[in-house]
Formats: sequence, structure tokens, C-alpha cells
Amino acid sequence: MRPVTFFDIWEPWRESIIDQHGFYVDQGKNKLLSQFNNMEQESDEAAERWLAKQSQNFDPDRDDPGSIEENAYHEGLEYYRLLSELRDQTRLSIVAGMYHSWDKELRRWLLKEIDHWHRGPNVTDKVWKATFDEIVDLLDLMGLAKRTAGYIQKLSACRYVVNVYKHGEGLSLDKLKSLHSEYLNSSCNNGSIMIPSRIDHTHLSVTDKQLDEFSGAVVGFWRAIPSRVSSDTLNVPSWFEKAMQADHKITKP
Repeated sequence: MRPVTFFDIWEPWRESIIDQHGFYVDQGKNKLLSQFNNMEQESDEAAERWLAKQSQNFDPDRDDPGSIEENAYHEGLEYYRLLSELRDQTRLSIVAGMYHSWDKELRRWLLKEIDHWHRGPNVTDKVWKATFDEIVDLLDLMGLAKRTAGYIQKLSACRYVVNVYKHGEGLSLDKLKSLHSEYLNSSCNNGSIMIPSRIDHTHLSVTDKQLDEFSGAVVGFWRAIPSRVSSDTLNVPSWFEKAMQADHKITKP
């Protein structure tokens, strides 16, 4: 009996997906994050604008020049803080878009390949609704990617980051606290470390280096997918097998 080819990735498509991903990340940096390259200068200019505005109504008999200059300094600090928050949120939005694009392209490709050897609404529905861990089980059992691979572990951390960014408190935040605390800014203003119970979704933080690591995991994943997966037997997780059985019941005369 000849082995059945279950998955076959077309090399031009693989390269296209990787190129699209690279374009998204590069443009996200160049068009969006680059706007925050001169935050210190912009903050100084904001302080100067505030000072100039206050100077128009300056009364030497009533106003203290030192106090006004100090207030201008704090205005600059606040402007910098707001810019920093906007930059961090922009970076997180790039990570979220990158992850969701990878997730959707993966499920779409899986279903396109599965369609060659199984067709049915239950499998299609389940693949789209499957959790990250369920998809990883399928990838592992089918020989597409090992669940212990570094890029899978990094993508797992990325999904927690994206979930916290989108939804706030919940299981994903707990996972970050226990497994990936590097994505939570737990430093207090005095330099001490905040206790875990006080850390919430507002402490979520991703650096430029971490964004690049997530991007590298996406590329690493697509690079590692075997060109072809063939086998004499079909090894799938129980959730997939149940969906197949439900489809078989529909097609039985």
C-alpha cells in the first residue's frame, strides 16, 4: 500500500507567506513605530510650547518664574509618558496583527490540504474553532511541527500576549505571570519589583527585541514545515477524529 500524502506545501506559496509577513513587520516599524524615534525632542518642544503659552499671561507681580518653568518641565514629562504609552500600544497592535495573520493563514492552509483526503463541515468548523493547543496537537501528531520546538513555544507566548492585549484580565494574564513574566513590566518607580498579585493587564509590555523574536518565530514556523508529509496511517488528535466521525455519519447513505 502506497503512503498517503496528507500535507504538501507549495514552495512559492511558503515564500509568499514569509514575504508578506516580513512586509507587514517592516512597514509596521517604518510607518508606525518610527514616528516615536524623537520622543525626547518632541517632549522638550511640548514643554516649550506650554511655557510660551503661559508667558503670554505672565504677571511679574503675581507669578513665580521658577514655578512656571518647573510646571513646563512636568508638562514635558507628561507628554513623554503619553507618547511612550502610545508607542507601546502601537507595538502591541503590530504583534496582534502579526499573530492573527499567522493563525488564520495556518488554519486556511491546513483545511486546504485536509480537503484532499477528507471533506466535511464538522472538520472545517472544528479546525477554525480549535484552540492554539489543539492546533499544536494536530501539527505534532501529523509531523508538521513538534510542540517542543522553540518557535512553537514563542508563538504560544505570543498568543498569551495578544489575548491580554485584547481582553485584559483572565487566564492568559495568569499564564504570562507564571510562564512569561518578561512580557510584564513589574518595576516600580523606586526600582523595586511589584508583587505578582498587583500586576494586571496594564503592565503588559513588549520591546522592539521581543517583537523581532515573535516575528522570527513566525518565519521559523513556516520554514520548518516539511515540504511533504506522507504516511501509511493517519495520526490525529481525538478532537479531529471525532469531527471526522461526525462527517462520516452525514455522508453515510
